[in-house]
Amino acid sequence: MSERNDTIHQTGKHVSPTPPAKDFEVLLITGMSGAGRSHAANSIEDMGWYVVDNMPPKLLVPLVDMMTSSGSNIHKLAAVIDVRSRDYFDDLSAVLSHLDDLGVKTRILFLDASNEVLIKRYESVRRPHPLQQGNRLIDGILEERDLLKNLKEHADIVIDTSTLSIHQLSTKLYEGLLGSGPTTVSVHIFSFGFKYGIPIDADFVADVRFLPNPFWVPKLRSLTGKDKPVSDYVLSSEGAEEFLDAYEKAIAVAIEGYAQEDKHYVTIAIGCTGGQHRSVAMSEALAKRLRARGLTVSVSARELDKRATEQ
Repeated sequence: MSERNDTIHQTGKHVSPTPPAKDFEVLLITGMSGAGRSHAANSIEDMGWYVVDNMPPKLLVPLVDMMTSSGSNIHKLAAVIDVRSRDYFDDLSAVLSHLDDLGVKTRILFLDASNEVLIKRYESVRRPHPLQQGNRLIDGILEERDLLKNLKEHADIVIDTSTLSIHQLSTKLYEGLLGSGPTTVSVHIFSFGFKYGIPIDADFVADVRFLPNPFWVPKLRSLTGKDKPVSDYVLSSEGAEEFLDAYEKAIAVAIEGYAQEDKHYVTIAIGCTGGQHRSVAMSEALAKRLRARGLTVSVSARELDKRATEQ
């Protein structure tokens, strides 16, 4: 990072550093106007980053200081930085040096596109280039490209969006920041009771009412699928493991495809009659299997959670 800062520019004085959260990260999103910075910011926000848009670089320093010294739960900060002004290079260099002093992990994401594509994009929205200033559109683009040449050379991630759709750009961003494949897809599984209504926000809905109902076993009736006696009863029932084997494989195939199609959040609903026993146990069992595949999985129980809030 120090070499990158020296090459961009050296300026500014630094205050005494405050030890940051050990896993705090800063991502600077920059690049050519019209290359997709706004869409990139939206995609990165979907990944769990706290995103600030068009913030002057000098304001980023106190923001990072505040977050790293106040015990904030935010550990990933992304800032869309506009460095078309030469004055901003001084500010940006000071910011990078200051973050180095703090020990904060910092990366630069640079978005680019060909001159021809940028011209078409500007003409399609009928807006002038910010540096055009009454001249030809290409003049503003070339001036910006010259200003950003050095920064692009020292960026950590460079993405050319010339031939990318917005979904393909999102996929590239996920690959650059999180890796590729199914592990970029977050899965949420929740149990529910059919008698309380079928959920409308699920990508998959499974019905496990074919399994024996623990409700009719007196010693299990007051328990839930989170309790081991109920879980053991459900999972040892005929057809339970076979269903999980088949459903896990089907979900895995779908998640593989979702990752390629820029869908990174999947919701799976598993229902039984009342949402207390079978669906809860099967949700937990499926989650365990998907986690073993390296997926990030969260689990909730709609009816149990609703009952808890009503008590």
